[in-house]
Amino acid sequence: MIFNLRNKTLFIFLVLATLLYSSCKSKKILTDASKSRSVTSGSLTERYASLLDVREKELGNEKLYRFIDSWMGVPHRSGGMDKKGVDCSGFTTILEKEIFNRAVPRTAKSMAESVKRKYEDDLEEGDLVFFDFQGQKFSHVGVYLHNNKFVHASTSKGVIISDLKDPWYYKYFSRAGSIKD
Repeated sequence: MIFNLRNKTLFIFLVLATLLYSSCKSKKILTDASKSRSVTSGSLTERYASLLDVREKELGNEKLYRFIDSWMGVPHRSGGMDKKGVDCSGFTTILEKEIFNRAVPRTAKSMAESVKRKYEDDLEEGDLVFFDFQGQKFSHVGVYLHNNKFVHASTSKGVIISDLKDPWYYKYFSRAGSIKD
């Protein structure tokens, strides 16, 4: 079959769309809005301490929370790596590089395969948490904060903070760990 210019363009578009989609395979997932609280008023440390149910001095890395604050609400976009839109693994890649100076693989699945596994009770700020959505192993990733809270790029709400123990997320929770140095 001889490809004309239109067919070649369509073929290239489909290949690129497939590659972008495969970087984070989570589908549009809707959760009850009451299960993720927004950060709205007060100083940065007051807002996040309240959201994460910790004392301000327990927050740890203020740079991390400034980063999160600047990304909060950025919409989901498959393959995205900027504030116009970001997917879960893109957000995690950027956060880990800018805040912890750690290079991580680009896909959630590759990240999951490269972490030093931890029990959820041993998680620390900056560790990664993984989920299996739609039967896809390690199809979603987030960054652990405190008290079972994690930040991630939700397909339905963009960058948000959610609770790992929320029954909806917890039933898909599959692995957690720290980046191997």
